[in-house]
Amino acid sequence: MTFRAMTGHRSLLALLARATALGSLPPSLIFSGPDGIGKRMAAVALAQALNCERPIPWPEDSGVSGCGECAACRRIVRGVHADVLFIEPADTGSIGIDQVREAIDRAAYRPFEGRKRVVIVDEADTLVQAAQNALLKTLEEPPAASVFVLVTARPDLLLPTVRSRCQQLRFGPLAPADVADVLMREHGMASEEARAAAAASDGSIGRAIDGGADEIVASREAAARLLQTAAASADPRRRLDGAKMLAGGASDRGDLARRLRAVSSLLRDLAVLLSRADDSALANADLKPQLQSLLRSFDDDRALRAFSAVDTALSALDRNASPKIVADWVALQI
Repeated sequence: MTFRAMTGHRSLLALLARATALGSLPPSLIFSGPDGIGKRMAAVALAQALNCERPIPWPEDSGVSGCGECAACRRIVRGVHADVLFIEPADTGSIGIDQVREAIDRAAYRPFEGRKRVVIVDEADTLVQAAQNALLKTLEEPPAASVFVLVTARPDLLLPTVRSRCQQLRFGPLAPADVADVLMREHGMASEEARAAAAASDGSIGRAIDGGADEIVASREAAARLLQTAAASADPRRRLDGAKMLAGGASDRGDLARRLRAVSSLLRDLAVLLSRADDSALANADLKPQLQSLLRSFDDDRALRAFSAVDTALSALDRNASPKIVADWVALQI
């Protein structure tokens, strides 16, 4: 996946593409940000841009991207390019000092077939302390033809001395529309399923895929029914009927938490509509007509109180509260 073919993160990718073209790329980098948003993919795209046999100008003429089609680009994606090294957690769940020493030794030599040797440390926060200490000297003074990229969702777990030796690029969550586009284009999801999964993904393609499309669609439907019930009646008995729809008759905390997050997503969209912000900010843009019908019952204050109630309910679930009690309480508070 090259820079020009990636979805989202355009400003960061353009920055990397321009630095590659100008030869001004820092030799030690940290790609940080939430899980599942494409940080490792960006590191692979950088390795392609640095070693592509037929690099392509992108964006416009100010930067350079790998072509994605030459032999070097294809080998990099498959993880078999001689000059692109991947370090990943072992079966123990951590990255040991021997793995790091081997990569450092290989990085000391000139590239074998490409222009740059690229070392990608995935889940770098799993580096044991001795391995991080072993990296320090190399990160401070990398070999002239080498680039080190540490990919992590938890940069604070890296030693301060490691962080200080690297230029950190922070990747943010993807827009729901971008997540949905990737799910439809690359994972074959139907439009409705992709939009529902994207709305519940918090900008993470990985989370959207792991959540299960059917479960996510069901969660969003249950959340919408709860808000419609709350909007239609103040009768506690009707509200508790809405709680039954939310809980779905299940006692599984994960299912209820998923549905509560769907409620939270719809409430955020209500706030967007109330503020008259641009529709591009909607996570559930395909449900806009249903959301607009709720505006007669939800003003700013009620939407804020409901959002706060859902947040409190999620915290209660984390503290082992009864799913039924939590669902009932939320239904009465919204």
